[in-house]
Amino acid sequence: STCARPTALQSHPEGGSASRVVVEHNTVTKYLATVRGHEVRVDQPLAAGGTDEAPTPVELFVVSLATCVAYYAGRYLDRHGLSRAGLAVHAEYRKADRPPARIASIQLRVIVPAGLPTGMVKPLHAVVSDCTVHNTLREPPTVDIQIDAEPMPD
Repeated sequence: STCARPTALQSHPEGGSASRVVVEHNTVTKYLATVRGHEVRVDQPLAAGGTDEAPTPVELFVVSLATCVAYYAGRYLDRHGLSRAGLAVHAEYRKADRPPARIASIQLRVIVPAGLPTGMVKPLHAVVSDCTVHNTLREPPTVDIQIDAEPMPD
């Protein structure tokens, strides 16, 4: 019998071309995602049966939000001729204590470089709050899951 290979997850950005991510099993509970030639590994902690060699999908979800916020903050600082030195985003999250399995809350703290003028704090907050990942959480995309399975021979 042949196991069905995982199919690519596709996104269709509004007004843009489709983007593709391919995720494949790579021993034990590890998975390897490939996007635009880059590789991202995903695993589970030892307590969940993994080898703890990479972040979990949930951790990468939070990483995606935090790095998107950091990217937008950095662009804001660049546009205003300010240094990114010291820029950081700290994220904490809590999982829901009742089904369905999900993240219930995420707290992000943007650490700005020393000397950021007080009058720039509100505009910076507006910019980072409008990052693509945060916008996606506010207006979730449709998700279509298709199972491609080869029939078992008789």
